[in-house]
Parts: sequence; structure tokens; C-alpha cells
Amino acid sequence: MSKLLPQLLGKTINAISYFQPKLAAKYAVKLFSTPQKGEITAGQKDFLSTAVQDSIIFEGISIKTYLWGGSKETILLVHGWESNAFRWKDLIELLQKEDYNIVAIDAPAHGSSSNKIFNAILYSECINVAVKTYKPSVVIGHSIGATASIIAQENHNLPLIEKNVLLGAPSNLAISVKNYATFMGFNKIVTKAVDAYYLKHFKQLPGFYCAENFYKNNETRGIIIHDKKDKIISYREALDIKRHYKNAELIKTVGLGHRLKSEDVYQHILEFLKT
Repeated sequence: MSKLLPQLLGKTINAISYFQPKLAAKYAVKLFSTPQKGEITAGQKDFLSTAVQDSIIFEGISIKTYLWGGSKETILLVHGWESNAFRWKDLIELLQKEDYNIVAIDAPAHGSSSNKIFNAILYSECINVAVKTYKPSVVIGHSIGATASIIAQENHNLPLIEKNVLLGAPSNLAISVKNYATFMGFNKIVTKAVDAYYLKHFKQLPGFYCAENFYKNNETRGIIIHDKKDKIISYREALDIKRHYKNAELIKTVGLGHRLKSEDVYQHILEFLKT
């Protein structure tokens, strides 16, 4: 999305809000929930074809799964916004050398999964189905995928999961919605209408999905890896998660950005898996 397009869309939705605030909110939420990237490219297919591929279903949505078999514990890999299972390629190759049983999924509206709309709550329900199907003891999630996995654990009591790895995870969906509204230049009418839309359709305001509500009951062991200079999800959100996720260690990186793709990060993960 070019720099001018969000401003143009934001102004258009603002104009609609003066006459039909509910319609403006619907457009704003749909735009926020529709990924523009994340489809699998020809180059990515070559690697993903090395897995045993299957699908799981949640309310008619087909979620693509990829399995690389191994004799050790099962690890579920959960990617973030506008990505797909290929983002884990380097880590998967390291986990394969250690003979872990590896499962990766494509989120709704991403990769080879179906649907056009994505949000953390929907993603969490799909993760719940994946956990019950493949029975992982470890979940490794990036960005909103990490948050969705924690929401799934809180809402569905998934005792098979013993460890969580959270990479660049947001701590509060209200912050993400606010950042989006600022990026788009939405006026107060639109932002209030968006809150009302979430309350109507999800029975909760975005702020309900926060670290205080979704980590305090989680007794799994965890590591939180977050870059100090992450420009997408502030490091302050990692500190917020650590305050409420009592059985987790916070590992700070510098200069890796939001993607957190590096040998150092992978070594932290491998060491954590072995303890």
C-alpha cells in the first residue's frame, strides 16, 4: 500500500462517517482485516512441497497444514500478519536436524488457507483446532500469531501445551487498532464506531484482548523475544507481556526489527526447547 493510498482511504471513510458511522466502521474494520500480502509464491512452494500437506476445518474455513515428521516433541509454528508458513523455513531446517515433529499452518486469508478476512479471534479458533488435531507440546508464534495462540489457550484450556515461544508479540489489540487508526488518519467518529463494531460482533472491545486478561492464568513455560527497535510492535508491549506472564523469560534483541530472523534468535529457541 503506497503512502498516499491510506490517507485517501482514511479521508473517504471519514467523510462517510458524518452520514453513516456504522457503515464507515464496517469499511474500516474490513480494511483492517483484509491482508494484502501473504500468498505463497512459486519459490516458496518448492520448500513447502517437502512437507506432508493437509487441511483442517473451522466453520467452513480450510486451514492448510504442513507436517515435517520427527521422533521428538511436536512443535506448532504460527505465523503473523501478511505472511505464511514459509516464513519458518530457516527455523524448520534447524528443528529438522534435531528431529522434532514440526507442524506449520497458514492463517485464514493467508497462504493456501481459505477465507478473505483475518483477525486474531478467528485465528485463535483455528489454532485451537490445530492443537487438538496435532497435539503439540510447544507453540512458536510470531507477532499476532503469538497473541492468537495465547488467546486460544485461555479460551479453550489446552493442557497439552507446555511451552510457548513469543516472537514480537503485541500485548493489547487496542494498541494495534489505535496504531491502525492513526496510520489511516481516522477521525474520532470512525474510531468510536470501530469500537462499537467490535463490541457488537465480538462481544468485547479490542482492549479486552490484553496481556492482563490472557496471560495471568497461563502456567506454561515461555520465552518472549522482542527487538528493542521494533517499529511494528513496540518493545513496551513485550514488557507488558512479561509483567503478566509470570513463567516466562524476556530476551531482548537489538537491530533485528520485527521479523526476528537470525541465528541468535533460533539458538535461543533451540536452547529453550532442550531445557
